Amino acid sequence: GKKVLIVYAHQEPKSLNGSLKRVAVEELSKQGCSVTVSDLYAMQFEPRATRNDIVGCLQNTEEFDYGVETWQAYKRGGLSSDLIEEQKKVQEADLLIFQFPLYWFSMPAIMKGWMDRVLVQGFAHEYPNCYDSGFLQNKLALFSFTTGGSKEMYAKEGIGGDIRYLLWPLQHGIMHFCGVKVLAPHICFAPEYVSEEKRKEMLIAWTQRLKTLWKEEPINCSPEWYFK
Repeated sequence: GKKVLIVYAHQEPKSLNGSLKRVAVEELSKQGCSVTVSDLYAMQFEPRATRNDIVGCLQNTEEFDYGVETWQAYKRGGLSSDLIEEQKKVQEADLLIFQFPLYWFSMPAIMKGWMDRVLVQGFAHEYPNCYDSGFLQNKLALFSFTTGGSKEMYAKEGIGGDIRYLLWPLQHGIMHFCGVKVLAPHICFAPEYVSEEKRKEMLIAWTQRLKTLWKEEPINCSPEWYFK
């Protein structure tokens, strides 16, 4: 069976995000997948990238450089235990699903902190090994999220611009940079402003998509997909 890691960022289990996460666990488990969830709020995951992420001595005690120090720490097995644990989950996963509400055109701080701290140089990338030669090749990623604004607001002519513009830093700048192939995003627009019936339909649509997920082709990871 395939292995799936769901990185989940929502404070309320009864939220639509909580339901989308639950549906993914249930449907993928039914398919025989092994599913792991990193529930960032429940774990009280530390989003700040600090000196505490390095166990033992620093390379340079005079001037702290987080990128260099975590790179060196990774190579010698000197990262903090919470990072080693998350990296192990990533390493084992065939598919990474990121489930979250859109905050200010991006992901919540706790999830951005997960990206900052877990995907360190040496583990996920190391120049020139980035983009198609990043270290997390042969993995898939999918961003599943809810928005506050309607679909019309996130159209090309809408006030928010095409939703794809917002996905450039998340899908391309992070996932593709690390070598991950990206599946089309799954977006639930403005769940707060629709009926209970519509929210149920959103969950059914997600369940249906998950049934054939492994047959999907990744998006074309090029600027054209985002900005055409």
